[in-house]
Amino acid sequence: MVMIVAQQVGVTLGRRSVLHDVDAAFAPGTLTAIVGPNGAGKSTLARALLALVPICGHVRIDGADVAAMPRAELARRVAYVPQGQTLHWPLSVERLVGLGRLPHLSPMSRISAADTAAIERAMTRADVLDLRDRIATELSGGERARALFARALAVEAPALIVDEPLASLDPGHQIDVMDLLRAEAAAGGTVIAVLHDLTLAARYCDRLLLIDQGRVVADGEPAAVLTADRLRAVYGIDARVETGGAWPTITTLGRSGR
Repeated sequence: MVMIVAQQVGVTLGRRSVLHDVDAAFAPGTLTAIVGPNGAGKSTLARALLALVPICGHVRIDGADVAAMPRAELARRVAYVPQGQTLHWPLSVERLVGLGRLPHLSPMSRISAADTAAIERAMTRADVLDLRDRIATELSGGERARALFARALAVEAPALIVDEPLASLDPGHQIDVMDLLRAEAAAGGTVIAVLHDLTLAARYCDRLLLIDQGRVVADGEPAAVLTADRLRAVYGIDARVETGGAWPTITTLGRSGR
């Protein structure tokens, strides 16, 4: 289990300041969604947590500075699924998923029985076992997304960061992925997901981190974060938020002021 802490994190890309003084802590056993409008800085924050972009401030995993951590060690501790990843090599799905075991292998070493078992588990959990012999570059968008998710699961890292994991997936597979993320957290994992679907985020996540214009504007349980006033201020929408059920549900009524 790992604890990920961001302290006063800022990111400037080119001449544009994308994140400003972000403070956040991500605890084991918790599924946290990073939400916010397009261009808010959600994906940049996900990348900043892994030192994939230059940052000011600090990100620490169990007290160790991520920027100074050997990349292989970081890859063993935090699995990452970026958004819109392009596949360039005609690998089979099984071999693609097997790449998730690379952080555990020394140079020139062979895949062990334990590695093979981890790959099998990951394909089963991501529902791509029947695609194992297919060429990954020939898959549909949804199939490819599930195969890449399986690759991250094959790492069997104690933390998982996924950026828009529901893109290209049909509603059934969206629920399957959210069930998987929920199960990872329930097993003690530190799980962070960049999400756009606020109702699914509210249904499955313990906590929402709402970002607007590069700043954290709310951080807490879904019912506390997703208020009608906040949705109007951040998303520019009028919405009905119903909190009487097991989780908040959001009905968008239209653009505010129209």
